[in-house]
Amino acid sequence: MAPVLCASAQPGPAPQSGAPEAQPLKGSMERARSLENLRSLIVAHEGRIMAEEAFKGSSLERPTNIKSASKTILSALVGIAIERGVLKGVDQPIAEILDRSIPPDADERVRRITIGHLLSMQAGLERTSGRNYGSWVSSSNWVRHALTRPFVDEPGGRMLYSTGSTHLLSATLTRASKRSTLELAREWLGEPLGIMVPPWTRDPQGIYLGGNEMALSPRALLRFGEMYRQGGTIDGKRVVPESWVTESWEPRTTSVYTGDSYGYGWFMRDMRGHRVYYAWGFGGQMIYVAPSLRMSVVMTSDPTEPSREDNYIGELHALVADSIIPALEGQQEPQSTGSTAPNEPPPADAPIP
Repeated sequence: MAPVLCASAQPGPAPQSGAPEAQPLKGSMERARSLENLRSLIVAHEGRIMAEEAFKGSSLERPTNIKSASKTILSALVGIAIERGVLKGVDQPIAEILDRSIPPDADERVRRITIGHLLSMQAGLERTSGRNYGSWVSSSNWVRHALTRPFVDEPGGRMLYSTGSTHLLSATLTRASKRSTLELAREWLGEPLGIMVPPWTRDPQGIYLGGNEMALSPRALLRFGEMYRQGGTIDGKRVVPESWVTESWEPRTTSVYTGDSYGYGWFMRDMRGHRVYYAWGFGGQMIYVAPSLRMSVVMTSDPTEPSREDNYIGELHALVADSIIPALEGQQEPQSTGSTAPNEPPPADAPIP
């Protein structure tokens, strides 16, 4: 697909490729094309799409597996659920909702795990990610399996990145609302953002997998990132409480693998003096948001290749920090109140491509 540079955020024909204001990002796009695993890149500045391209037969409109970037989507749903009174708050023990999935002989510490602990990956339970992932998803009850892992730290202790923790959030949302996570995602995010949310993997009890396998298009991810950049609003509509954006972006723990801080579903690091918040999925499914620069960047990658191998994730970070941010810092356009417009049909029950 040919690159589109400096496309307007509002519907209508895009300017010709190579418009003068797009020149600073030409080097960034050339650098992006050299990354073998990269499948799409969208750069938005002040609500305008400044550059976008799909690589190697990919599409900006077709849903793709965003892997663990799904955890960031689940965090947004939890924030909305708290604001609507479906959940009491981040300090609510999950045992109040998932009690029937906790065996009588379970470690008593499981009843001290809160919604906030799950969001920040501080449940204390043995991880179900990495080498433990296969046995977890092969079990007959994913919720119970996650809840009965041995404790390797106290609730609220160190960061233990685990898809099981986010799946417990999906189960909590489902039982508290008496609606599926898919229904909630379509109503609370899909409709206001104008994006398609296809069905994805469910556990043996029918609960949608929290934290993996969700499919969203690059354009949908940009709408989501832009909504967070604007404090939880899009096109003048409130989607996520502004307080939830602030809470989600507060450092609560640190990744032992990267040294980056982690909040509620978002990683964060400094790039060229700008605080950048990012969602990260296996293989390099990324959303970067830098409010101080009024920037949102989306990248999708080959979902079958690990992003830490050969420091591919480092190359993606460097593309943002060393190429895209310097290019945007040189832009002198006045701040816009617009936002990236939807370019997808309403949610439908179509199978994931």
